[in-house]
Amino acid sequence: MQIIKTNLEGCYIIQPKLFKDERGSFFESFNSKIFEEQTRLNLNFVQDNQSHSSKGVLRGLHFQKGKDAQAKLVRVVRGSVQDVVVDIRPKSKTFGAHFSIELSEENNTQLFIPKGFAHGFLVMEDDTIFTYKCDNFYNKESESGIIYNDVNLGIEWKSLGVDYKLSDKDLELPKLENLSL
Repeated sequence: MQIIKTNLEGCYIIQPKLFKDERGSFFESFNSKIFEEQTRLNLNFVQDNQSHSSKGVLRGLHFQKGKDAQAKLVRVVRGSVQDVVVDIRPKSKTFGAHFSIELSEENNTQLFIPKGFAHGFLVMEDDTIFTYKCDNFYNKESESGIIYNDVNLGIEWKSLGVDYKLSDKDLELPKLENLSL
């Protein structure tokens, strides 16, 4: 697997090596030894999550605060998404900056998101399955988020020809400048 740095410190693209033959395909989706050697990060994933969504669903931008913060490894099993992360580490050189990438069943690309980042994704195809591994357990009292269309973030969400579908909770999230981190 190939690990590629993004413009945000600690955030990595993971591109597995795909093996194909007449029977189908195979790839190693994660290898902790290779990941640790290349990133110097030692992770212990403790929770796996999966969502199933239709085209136009936008989830995020979510994160957990304090001791419940989570690092995540995300990927698409079926379909495709525009995946977006925002650096919300107050002392970071890239605080408020974002990174966007397409993750799909076709490209098998994954994204490692460190603690201190908000995360969201826009589903670009019906019947999309999105999975993520977390290094900390979910805690409802620690959940928070940023409104997806905060103009100060400058995120260019893809136009899909359909209205975005967000939860009521996600539509009420604050702008980054109004968060207490």
